[in-house]
Amino acid sequence: MTLEDLGLIDYKTAWDLQKSKVVKVGEGQEGCLILCEHKHVYTFGKSADRNNLLVNDQFLKQIGAERFDIERGGDITYHGPGQLVGYPILDLKKLGIGVRDYVNLMEEAIIQTLAEFQISTKRIEGMTGIWLADGAARKIAAIGIKISRGITMHGFALNINTDLSYFNHMVPCGIPDKGVTTMKEELGRPLDMDSIKTVFAEIFKELIHNKQLA
Repeated sequence: MTLEDLGLIDYKTAWDLQKSKVVKVGEGQEGCLILCEHKHVYTFGKSADRNNLLVNDQFLKQIGAERFDIERGGDITYHGPGQLVGYPILDLKKLGIGVRDYVNLMEEAIIQTLAEFQISTKRIEGMTGIWLADGAARKIAAIGIKISRGITMHGFALNINTDLSYFNHMVPCGIPDKGVTTMKEELGRPLDMDSIKTVFAEIFKELIHNKQLA
């Protein structure tokens, strides 16, 4: 797969790019991994409860945020500067990877990336995403995907230097009794986004390759 680093980009532009890439991959073009950061935005998945956004449109304008209803699974998610967002556009049929294995692979890539920075994380049964492994219920990465005709869309969001105050305006992923954290919060220092992009991309590609060989 190719790697496309979009830097800081508004959500709608990246969303449109994803859709165009899905068409091209469906026509036989090589898959890609899109990495980016977004300007402040709240997105609702297909099963989202609109009450999980705790503010109105006027307040969103005041804080410089947009909102979109999108086709991925899951509830409400926030994206913003300092958060690494990844959109793999892959033909799972061509790769010989099942849907559940694909989600597990994405989770494992995030877990291994965080381990490289001495942050221990885990999965929680029945909940998507990645959580701190220290016993406290703090989520550090969210996952929401769409797969149509075997081709993936949407992906993950990993909180690196994210401004956590934006999560106060929502019920993260529709789970009211769980907190949210960032790599910066856990390590007590800001992290270099480019370094994390490089580590994640290498791990993700290796896991995909190994899964094909299995």
